[in-house]
Amino acid sequence: MTSRSRDRVADVRSVVVAHMPDYWIESVAPLGEGLDNLAYEVNGELIVRFSKEPDLARRTALVSHEARVLAAVADISPLPVPEPAFTVAEQGCLAYRKLPGTPLLDMPRHRRSAHGTSIAATLGELLAALHAVPVDRLAGLVEADHQPPAEWRHVATENYATVAGRVPVAHRGPVEAFLGAAPPHGGCTPAFSHNDLGIEHVLIDPATWTVTGIIDWSDAAVVDPAHDFGLLLRDLGPAAVRAALSGCRTDTDGLAALSERAVFYARCSVFEDLAHGIETGQGKYVDKSLAALEWLFPT
Repeated sequence: MTSRSRDRVADVRSVVVAHMPDYWIESVAPLGEGLDNLAYEVNGELIVRFSKEPDLARRTALVSHEARVLAAVADISPLPVPEPAFTVAEQGCLAYRKLPGTPLLDMPRHRRSAHGTSIAATLGELLAALHAVPVDRLAGLVEADHQPPAEWRHVATENYATVAGRVPVAHRGPVEAFLGAAPPHGGCTPAFSHNDLGIEHVLIDPATWTVTGIIDWSDAAVVDPAHDFGLLLRDLGPAAVRAALSGCRTDTDGLAALSERAVFYARCSVFEDLAHGIETGQGKYVDKSLAALEWLFPT
């Protein structure tokens, strides 16, 4: 357990006692650390999550926003999503009853590969449902988060500079060629999406390999619909993303452009995940990122 995790265990106990006074706490255990949040499990049934955002105003806004988004998404998503038990916005805290299942990231990579196509097809149905929601229906609830491709490539270049030493030599030429090339055309019709649909946020039943829930909606926004498809490509591979894209409601030319942008987002985002894994000592992020180089930057 890291020192940060130990410090936050006391916070977990404090907020649960304050907001669920009749709830008896038997155990508190660190559950994991992502790019944006630290999560803890109470009694094996309650998830208490803290935002890593250092700015108080933004931290407060993020948690309040996610609680409202979850209420709206529950009526849209064909898959289960968390139902908030309580929030402490100024602490960046969101608590919810644990959904069944195991994060797909925690499953062995060879098993993920074997079941990736069927899982991705289910996630494609989720994305189709989200992308079909009229944007004006979400006015005042979610914001646009559509960065131009040049900005994505700039951030990817910075992240690559920090992790280049961990990238196998055989992949460095293709990576550097990608970072030096012109980004794709940024034109798209923005849509509502999860906006962070990596496999760490997908829960599955290890016995049946069916999706049991989608967690962490803190980044949900009106974005390029290709972004979440790109994350599925990054984490599950080309065959899986083809299965996810098969349910897209677009013409052939539109699907080709969507696929091209998905590849771009996958290539850009892999360096952020690799950097996160190295920085936090989480080998599962490092392993999945290095594995993805095989299909994102083939030699």
